[in-house]
Amino acid sequence: MLFEIKDLKVRYEGAEVLKGISLNLELGEVVTLIGSNGAGKTTTLRTVSGLKRPFAGEVWFDGKRIDARSPQDIVKMGITHVPQGRGLFPYMAVHENLRLGAFLRRNREEINKDLEGVLEHFPRLKERSNQQAGTLSGGEQQMLAIASALMSKPRLLLLDEPSTGLSPIMVQEIAKIIVAINKGGTSILLVEQNARLALKLAQRGYVLETGKVVLSGPASELLYSEHVKKAYLGK
Repeated sequence: MLFEIKDLKVRYEGAEVLKGISLNLELGEVVTLIGSNGAGKTTTLRTVSGLKRPFAGEVWFDGKRIDARSPQDIVKMGITHVPQGRGLFPYMAVHENLRLGAFLRRNREEINKDLEGVLEHFPRLKERSNQQAGTLSGGEQQMLAIASALMSKPRLLLLDEPSTGLSPIMVQEIAKIIVAINKGGTSILLVEQNARLALKLAQRGYVLETGKVVLSGPASELLYSEHVKKAYLGK
């Protein structure tokens, strides 16, 4: 087991947002969390990445408990978070944003090699290497956010709503990138409002409602679940 959450409980301003959720992810998997706004999906990712501390429960990664560790330590261990809103430095160039993704790494030769590899993987970013991040299109900014995260060489990538605000064509392009990253060996925990897209990309899924896991299983089965169809697929 690469990653596991056990009975996780999180509060915001006294209100219990996560009410004892448990989930896991095997090495090489894409696992998705789906649910409506306010269900606790983003809170789950923020807690895993160390941005929010739980008041109960445990988070484990690669055999080590991480729920009391700092965000920097968690990145060093191999977990990188691409937040909703992308978290870029808009007045810095594309290549500068990418290098910042490797801020905890020290081997300059390896960083330069990985930068070349990432730019080959994202040809649009290569074309715009010297362009300010804030002047990119929404889809290009999402590509840059994911590419920057890859510069930290994560074993587990946390993706929060990567399709938000993108055109249908760009959504499909981001989906192809997610598949390629996973095929390259990176495990992914995907939070996505577009339930149909998420379940097509993932091997397994969890449905969150008001801070609780109400349904889980193979993504192919959840896609045809009557509950999921009615609540999240518009059927």
